[in-house]
Amino acid sequence: MELLRHLLAHPLTRGLDLDDPRTTALRRKVIESKPFLLRIYQDWYRWLNQQVPAGLGAVVELGAGAGFLREYIPGLMATDVLYLPGIDCVLNGERLPFEDDALKAIVMSNVLHHMPHVRHFFAEAQRCLRPGGVVAMIEPWMTPWSRFVYATMHHEPCDPRSVEWEFPSSGPLSSANEALPWICLQRDRSTFDKAFPELSIETIEPIMPLRYMMSGGIAMRNLLPAWSYGPLGLFEQVWPINRGALFARLLLRRR
Repeated sequence: MELLRHLLAHPLTRGLDLDDPRTTALRRKVIESKPFLLRIYQDWYRWLNQQVPAGLGAVVELGAGAGFLREYIPGLMATDVLYLPGIDCVLNGERLPFEDDALKAIVMSNVLHHMPHVRHFFAEAQRCLRPGGVVAMIEPWMTPWSRFVYATMHHEPCDPRSVEWEFPSSGPLSSANEALPWICLQRDRSTFDKAFPELSIETIEPIMPLRYMMSGGIAMRNLLPAWSYGPLGLFEQVWPINRGALFARLLLRRR
């Protein structure tokens, strides 16, 4: 399997240090160069934009370095844990530099599972969001199918059996547990509800059992041509999504 991952690795990012800011900058070029993958991000960003509530408050994106979400959300504050071109602010999502009740939305894609002390983030989100404000996320999700895919075909750690919500931090992007969103928001939901009573888990929507994998993601080459995006989406509509999703749309709302 390691040999297969090496053969399919995208030439722009093959062998690069995940924690090097230059790797994140290259990932933006990868997304732009792969029409199939670009459509996935466009779909994700449209959904994130739709979750932002009306009214006062800033909208902050965490982990914005490789993306282009500001094209979908006017006035977005793009932040990242690394100093990168186009970033408005460098910050750690576990220590948000905002006043109480200052934000109407925190948005992100593929970020939560990289937070080694995720309880700190949830506490900060609960503090910084105004009543009615949201955390909107696209994150890896655990199903029988995704457990197989993430265990055999993906480079990031995935441990759905972890009893802890934390993991050792080796670097901002190399540290991860892809099962973490599922652990916190589904497996241990009662624990979450008690720990963060002002954050209501409003939406858990498993999605995309095939298309992200067929796009090759950021780290690998395309496995299917761009024209297959639509037909594959139609096929996904009859897929047993609760047993086969790779990701989930997640929405938390401050009470």
